[in-house]
Amino acid sequence: MDISVIIVSWKVKEKLRANLLALQPALSALESEVFVVDNNSGDGSAEMVKTEFRDVHLIANDKNIGFAAANNQAIKRATGDFILLLNPDMRVFPETISRMIVWAGAHPQAVVSGCKLVTEVGELLPHVRRFPRLSDQLAVVLKLPHLFPRILNVYLQKDFNYENEAKVDSIRGAFFLINRQSWKNISGEEKPYLDERYFIWFEEVDFCRQVYKNGGEVWYTPAAVCVDYVGQSFNQVGVNFKQQYFQNSMLAYFRKWEPGTQAHILHAVWPLGRMLAKIFS
Repeated sequence: MDISVIIVSWKVKEKLRANLLALQPALSALESEVFVVDNNSGDGSAEMVKTEFRDVHLIANDKNIGFAAANNQAIKRATGDFILLLNPDMRVFPETISRMIVWAGAHPQAVVSGCKLVTEVGELLPHVRRFPRLSDQLAVVLKLPHLFPRILNVYLQKDFNYENEAKVDSIRGAFFLINRQSWKNISGEEKPYLDERYFIWFEEVDFCRQVYKNGGEVWYTPAAVCVDYVGQSFNQVGVNFKQQYFQNSMLAYFRKWEPGTQAHILHAVWPLGRMLAKIFS
């Protein structure tokens, strides 16, 4: 099996349908399997997949178990040499996946790789980031970019050249290609499971961090392009829930990867951050 495509979906029925339709020509020359994990959308998404895409493996959850846990449900069953975690609000081009597989096959050091992402009107969507540090995450929590727009330039790698391939810290989880053999070579593990302590946010950064801890690499390449409609599911979540999910994941990340004092500092400033989030929203 060349590739297993995994889509975790929540309340984006029409974008999911368009995504699956675009996947058909993109996978036509490959031995592939597609999984859709529906996190109890309640909008007819699961029924649509079941009736319109009979070749897709559907996992319909009776509650929203989060992004990492839902991906793991499909990863457990995946048999592809490559595993592509693909957001539901994405649209691949006919050559996107084949080009990425060719590139990744020629670069086995890239345990994780991502392609160029563009908006629906073709504008570049920057998505390469450095690993989070206390200073930049404090700036995020306290909404300092509203006052100092350049304060996150290093973290967001504003000077990154998206026309060149490069080893990077992390890429956006919307198009997240994992080389299973490369992962096994560095970790000894058969399956590249995500850490389920993250409900949403930071799970892809955590996985990239784990790749580097085990001696692997993460790469960006412009060899392929994909359209990203950005946050169609999460746009339906209220500000309070967004802030709670983001806080929980950020603190989980710092407790896992950084000295304990850093998580304590972030925890202490979050009440102010939540208040500022309401103001700026």
